[in-house]
Amino acid sequence: MAQQLSAAKEPNAEQIAEQKLYKQMGVTDDEYARICGFLGRKPNYVEIGVFSVMWSEHCSYKNSKPVLRRFPTTGPRVLMGPGEGAGVVDIGDNQAVVFKIESHNHPSAIEPYQGAATGVGGIIRDIFSMGARPVALLNSLRFGRLENDRVRYLFEHVVSGIAGYGNCIGIPTVAGEVMFDESYEGNPLVNAMCVGLIDHDKIQKGVAKGVGNPVFYVGPATGRDGIHGATFASEELTAESEAKRPAVQVGDPFMEKLVMEACLELIDSGIVLGIQDMGAAGLTCSSAEMASKAGNGIELYLDRVPQREEGMTPYEMMLSESQERMLYVIRPEHEAQARAIFDRWGVICAKVGKVTDDGRLKLFHHGELVGDMPVGALVDECPVYNPASQEPAYYRENAAIDTLRYPEAANLTETLRRILASPTVASKEWVYNQYDSMVRTETFVRPGSDAAVVGVPGTRKALAMTTDCNGRYVYLDPAVGGRIAVSEAARNIVCSGALPLAVTDNLNFGSPEKPDIFWQLEQATEGMAEACRALETPVIGGNVSLYNENAKGAIYPTPVVGMVGLVEDVDHITTQGFKAEGDIVLLLGDTKAELGGSELQYVLHGVTEGRPPELDLAVERALQQAVLEAIRGGLVASAHDLSEGGLAVALAESCISGGGIGASVALETELRPDVALFSESQSRILLSARPDKADALQELLAARGVPCRAIGTVGGSELRITVNGKEGVRSDVAQLEKAWKEAIPCYMK
Repeated sequence: MAQQLSAAKEPNAEQIAEQKLYKQMGVTDDEYARICGFLGRKPNYVEIGVFSVMWSEHCSYKNSKPVLRRFPTTGPRVLMGPGEGAGVVDIGDNQAVVFKIESHNHPSAIEPYQGAATGVGGIIRDIFSMGARPVALLNSLRFGRLENDRVRYLFEHVVSGIAGYGNCIGIPTVAGEVMFDESYEGNPLVNAMCVGLIDHDKIQKGVAKGVGNPVFYVGPATGRDGIHGATFASEELTAESEAKRPAVQVGDPFMEKLVMEACLELIDSGIVLGIQDMGAAGLTCSSAEMASKAGNGIELYLDRVPQREEGMTPYEMMLSESQERMLYVIRPEHEAQARAIFDRWGVICAKVGKVTDDGRLKLFHHGELVGDMPVGALVDECPVYNPASQEPAYYRENAAIDTLRYPEAANLTETLRRILASPTVASKEWVYNQYDSMVRTETFVRPGSDAAVVGVPGTRKALAMTTDCNGRYVYLDPAVGGRIAVSEAARNIVCSGALPLAVTDNLNFGSPEKPDIFWQLEQATEGMAEACRALETPVIGGNVSLYNENAKGAIYPTPVVGMVGLVEDVDHITTQGFKAEGDIVLLLGDTKAELGGSELQYVLHGVTEGRPPELDLAVERALQQAVLEAIRGGLVASAHDLSEGGLAVALAESCISGGGIGASVALETELRPDVALFSESQSRILLSARPDKADALQELLAARGVPCRAIGTVGGSELRITVNGKEGVRSDVAQLEKAWKEAIPCYMK
């Protein structure tokens, strides 16, 4: 609606006030009054538009700031934490890894291809605006059930959008996760993560330094796409959301490639004082934030902004989220050098403003002052709310549910096949085969293992990376689910032979204005913070995406964890596939009767109920430290985290990933056989070891206090599992692989 008003005759300040037009932009009456107080007058149409996006949840975190303060954000390796385009972590030898995750949920629900593509483009810009060379992309996706036609359409086009952008720009997409549950119908989650490498002396900040210095616009011309995109991301999706299709940006990966290379060359030249991408809220957010961080002001001359459409108004130029655009500041004497770099790459570079000392964002259009706002009010004085929090009734009710009340699964082999064919557990080859995971030739471990691994050029080091979260767990117990999300990500990193370094998170929740939803956010964040402290993985940045709701209510709370770890020597890289006949199979950790939120519960009984598995952070830390020590000591042939589907699924995946090799496993347990095989108890890892190293491995684990049992051997072409001497599972690995690989393609024909 706001875009339609601006395209016609824009209302004046009196009309905005009298007709309360600000409410169409997501501004409340109280917020409007505060804006009038900051300005000392009523805002005009440009100014209320600027305030509306800067004070939106997407840009200001006004409902989540107090919660985010719970995260640990510092550590001996952290060079830059939250507050800049991305976090930076030291990896030794004057090198650092830069990474961040962000959401593009609502745009992807309306226009899935462009919504997903521009989500990828935006996160890439966050990385190279720090001065880093992007080396890998990851994603975390959530959709409804694939039986739904609309869900299949969204799934197909989101994946295509991710592939189209990443493949064209030449950055490998190496890892990710996809979960399917009716909770996400109508509001899919599309979270994109990018990882880059940088030398310490090249790290940049988004600051507008030096009074009088020129401000330059870089990238393609501004259009009317994406206007009010930040506001759109800060409200619930409704039946009317389809009408907001113009709020979805349109991406051009070929242009982004040129802009990236030009900006990296500019940064290498050493003349950049500050640089930031025009992401959410476009020119508004980048200019205001750069001025705020430097303690300065900025003047923008909007008629100098490159425009691809005729008659664009100041309002439209300030709020457009056209893609592939950057803002940077240099000294006047370096202008010719900068222009030469962008001319060589064929990228537009226009001087559109200057840094001032008055602490104000002033907007001029054809010589007329059309906006004059204090930068502090836009960035630092945003309203901060403490929404009501209330424990929901469903949480109390779930405490009394006996998750073992259903009859024992009669046919364990058939049960395993059904769970392997569940879209959440099934092979994601249909997804990642569309991605180029090998471009730049530094990918050591491709999609499909516990974590992807990408080499650090010119060294023997590598980076392991993953995204993780089980929204069902978080729904059933947000605090425990938050701890599990961080712990499982770290477990995947360790199973790949790496030391977990730090976290970037994407907090996907429903409306914070609902007390039960805000309670979920509080509890999950506290659980995540506890795990981050215990595992020494500080949070260095991320994104909050609230108001994720559909006609039935909020999505499952889904605080996605992106994590990066350091492989000190490429010889330590470990994968999940069994390696050789005769290798010993070992199960680490204790299995308990824990089916709440499990894949067995969902697939067999169609419910998500009870409580999720328990998690002891001290036990988790000891497990991870011991396994990493064993891997570095050369004692481990394969390692695989136990997660969805429990032990039986982990064994099947290790056989399949091992090229179809089988395994014979014998379990002795007091648990029901189906519980022993499909419980999702935490702090468990499946290892295999050569026979001549198995004893040393078990001795190391025992010395570290980690429960470990040798449960079988690798070999043959069947997966055979006996429980207390009775046959439980027996199947050719090829048959299991068929069920696992064909599940998603059969929906997508």
